[in-house]
Amino acid sequence: MSSAREATGTTEPPSVYARTEATTPTRYRERMRYDAETVHAILDEAFLAHVAFTAFGQPQILPLIFGRDGGRLYLHVSSGSHLAIAVRHAGDEGLPVSFAVTLADSLVLSRAAMHHSMDYRCVIAHGPLRRVTDPAETARGWATMIDHLVPGRYADSRPPSPKEAAQTGLFALDLSDVAAKVRSHGLAEDAADRELGHWAGVVPLRTAAGTPRPDAGVEGEPPAYLKEWLARRG
Repeated sequence: MSSAREATGTTEPPSVYARTEATTPTRYRERMRYDAETVHAILDEAFLAHVAFTAFGQPQILPLIFGRDGGRLYLHVSSGSHLAIAVRHAGDEGLPVSFAVTLADSLVLSRAAMHHSMDYRCVIAHGPLRRVTDPAETARGWATMIDHLVPGRYADSRPPSPKEAAQTGLFALDLSDVAAKVRSHGLAEDAADRELGHWAGVVPLRTAAGTPRPDAGVEGEPPAYLKEWLARRG
C-alpha cells in the first residue's frame, strides 16, 4: 500500500465494478448491478452490515455498523473479538471476508405459496479485511463511520481516546469484488393462479426515524444537523 493511500484513507472507485466469478450468480443475472452509482447508493442508505469470515476453523458472522469513503468501507469491532484476532493472525495480506447489506423494499404476497417473495436491494462484497494503523486514516475512518449514521455527528462527539482505540479496532475493506442485486418487479404470478380467490399484492416497507429521546441532562432542541437528518428520515 502506498504512503499516499495510507495518509488519505481513500480509494477512487471505478464507475463500473468488474464482474468476477464471485459476483456472477448462476441464476437471475438480470438482477445484478455493477455500476458504482447503484452500489454506493445502497451502501449509503443501509445502516447495518453483516460480515462473514472463518476463525478457529469455524464459520462466523457479525452484524456491524460501517461507513463508506469512496471505494473503501470502514467498520469497527472489539480488539478481543474473533474477527479482530483473525485479522491480526492474517497479517499484511488481510483476512478474507464477505460483507453484505440488504434493504427490504416490499413484501410480495402471491396467490401461490411458492411465489411469495420480497423486493429488495442488496450489496455483497468480498475481499481482504485489514486493520487500520495509520493515524490520519484512523481519524478519517472513524469520522466516516460515525457520519454514516447521521451526517455531522462526528464533529459533535468526543473522538476515541487512546485507551478506546486500543480496545476497539478500526478495519478497512476496499470495494473491488463487489456487486448489487436488485429485485423490484413485485408479483410474478402464474397465469392459471390469477383466477384464484386469494388476495395478492405488494406491501411497501420503509425504515423511518422516530422522535429523538434525549439523555438525562440534555436540554434544548436537537442540533441542526440532526433535525435535517430527521426531516429526511421521518
